[in-house]
Amino acid sequence: MTAKAIIPDDLKSYYDDWHMSPGLVCNGFVFFTGFTGTRADGSLSSDPEMQIRDAFDKVQSVLEAGGMGFGHLIEMTSYHVGLRDHLDIFKSVRDSFVVEPYPAWTAIEVAGFVREGAIVEIRVIARAP
Repeated sequence: MTAKAIIPDDLKSYYDDWHMSPGLVCNGFVFFTGFTGTRADGSLSSDPEMQIRDAFDKVQSVLEAGGMGFGHLIEMTSYHVGLRDHLDIFKSVRDSFVVEPYPAWTAIEVAGFVREGAIVEIRVIARAP
């Protein structure tokens, strides 16, 4: 198996500190680490819309570093604390990023994340160009 990591500069700590690839290209697919809305400086917005947008921005960073865009997504899984509380906000923010043909999507309610206060984590799979 040949795999190649995609490591945007703004997500280098994922690789160095957590020993995980933000994106990993393997057999024509790109597998993404799950991203919360934690910012590069460690802050986390208390506004659900901003947290969700910040998580999508990380996905976008990996896509761009790999020469892709949101049109390359084939599957999305989102994990939510309080799914029903912010599902409409999530859908609205998601619609400002994803494009047709829309990726398959599963939303899952969870009890929490490593970072206290995080409400969403997004994990995607893309088709490499």
